[in-house]
Parts: sequence; structure tokens; C-alpha cells
Amino acid sequence: MNKKITKDNLFKPTRSESKSAATDNAARDILDTETSRREAKTARLKEARLAKEEADREQALAKPAGKPPKGKKRAKPE
Repeated sequence: MNKKITKDNLFKPTRSESKSAATDNAARDILDTETSRREAKTARLKEARLAKEEADREQALAKPAGKPPKGKKRAKPE
């Protein structure tokens, strides 16, 4: 008997404890996976939006300023 006896290995967990722990761990894994995917997608979309806004801003600055629109001409009173 080389194994050291501790509280963790002396008694086996009951069947209901181990099933609930397995279910809890599986649910936490699923939620963590969904959260990390959502955060990655949000970061990717934010980066794309900021790049598009920057490109639009540069394009607007690159356009030459056109002539201002002329006002309506009034007929001269006679």
C-alpha cells in the first residue's frame, strides 16, 4: 500500500454527487466556450467597423472640395 490516504481518495463520491459534478462541469465548459466565441466575434466585428470608418474618413478627406452651391438668381426689378 504505497498510496497515501487522504480525504479525497478514502471515500468514493456517491453516484448523485459525481453525476451532478459532471453535469456542472459540462455546462460550465459549454458556457465558457460560447462566451469566448461571442467575445472573439465581437472583437472581430469591432475591428472591421473601425477599419471601415477610417477608410470612409480618409476617402472623404481625399475628395477635392467642390464649388459651393450657388443661390437662386433673382430677377432685377424694372
